[in-house]
This record gives sequence, structure tokens and C-alpha cells, in this order.
Amino acid sequence: MPSERLGRWLARSGVASRREADRMVAAGRVTVDGEVPPPHGRLIDPEREEVLLDGQPLTHRGVQRRYLALNKPVGVVSTARDPGGRPTVLDLVDDRRGLFPVGRLDLDSRGLMLLTDDGDLALRLTHPRYQVAKSYRVTVKGLVSREQLMALRLGPILVDGPTNPLEIRLLRGGPRRSVMLIQLAEGRQRQIRRMCAAVGAKVEDLERVSIGELRLGTLTEGQARELSGGEVRRLRASVGLA
Repeated sequence: MPSERLGRWLARSGVASRREADRMVAAGRVTVDGEVPPPHGRLIDPEREEVLLDGQPLTHRGVQRRYLALNKPVGVVSTARDPGGRPTVLDLVDDRRGLFPVGRLDLDSRGLMLLTDDGDLALRLTHPRYQVAKSYRVTVKGLVSREQLMALRLGPILVDGPTNPLEIRLLRGGPRRSVMLIQLAEGRQRQIRRMCAAVGAKVEDLERVSIGELRLGTLTEGQARELSGGEVRRLRASVGLA
């Protein structure tokens, strides 16, 4: 007898969040016993039916999860695939099976991304409810004034509404460029760039250096590495997962 909604099973299998799993089904990327289910999904019996994603078989819990830190370069798309054929973050790893990127970085931004097949962790790292802080090293043109720093710390109002106050540390200031360390828990599209523009500061470079407990460190641009067991435990514990 069918026992579980396909989208829910995919999410519990660590493929992606429930919403993204439903989108995969609707896009025709999932088959059940060789057949493409309806766009709205269906009930399945995972003990009796074979589920494939992009032609690859899926298994449920009990398998070893994978966690990779990646240093994304500028010009690489931070999604699993790109209709325009641009290089994606998954193109930078040798074995991409089951992996998906957690959150996004703009095309013209660089730095730390997490690739995993752990759907529970991905959901909590990206859901606003959990307020996971990400840190960015931001280079802007010219000298940042005290007034601009104060406006950023208070949180400027953007076209899509007020922003939360930022934690900012000025690392270097000069007439040609200034470098700030900005910590952000929100996740709006191009938010830091838009906040800086709102106070008259033009971003020249934006690099993410941490996601919660995970640090970029000395990882070479364009390269990925497996997280240690300790890193995984700390990252999961920080969002309430055992």
C-alpha cells in the first residue's frame, strides 16, 4: 500500500527542503518505478518502489551523509543547475551525486558555500526562523564614513521594507577603498549590496567567510573539502539537530 507523499519522502531522504523537493517532482526530475509522477506528486511505498532523481537511485536514512565546504568563485552560479548553461557550484566537485547547495551567493559574489545531502540541516540553515548568522568580508570604494557605518548598523530601509540592524566591524579604511566585516542573519536577494548602495557605498568585492559555525578558512577559491565530524556536529547542534 502507498504510505507517504513523494515530496515528503524526498525531503526526509535529505534530497532538499520539502518545497524544493516538490519543485523537483513538478519539473519531472523524479521517477517512481520508471514512471514520471503527476506534477503535484503522489503517494509512494518506499519499501517496494524505486525512486530515481535525475536517473540516480535514492535511499533513505541510514546512509552516510555528505557535507562539503566550497569556496565559490565569481561567475559561478550557486544553484544545482542553470538553464543558461553557466557553470554551477556542483560543477566544481568531482562527485556531485545527491548534493545540493544550501542557500545562495550572487553570481558576482564569492566565498563559502555548503553542499550537502542533509535536508534537515539545509532547511534550518536557510529558514528565517533559525536566524543563522553569515559573515561577509565586504570591500567598498572609498572611505566609509561614520555616518554610513551608523546607517548600516541601524538597518536602512529598502524597497522591500526595513532591514534588521547589522553587526559591522571596519577592518580597513582608506581613500581608495574600505573593508568591512558584516554579519547578517537575513537572506534577501543581494541584500548587503543593496544596503550599502542605500547609504552611498559602492561594493567592489563581497566574500562570505562563515555560515554559522562553519568557517571558510584557507580553502582555495574553486576548491571543496569534506567537513570534519566535529564541524558537522557543531553545525547541526547550532540549529538544534542532534
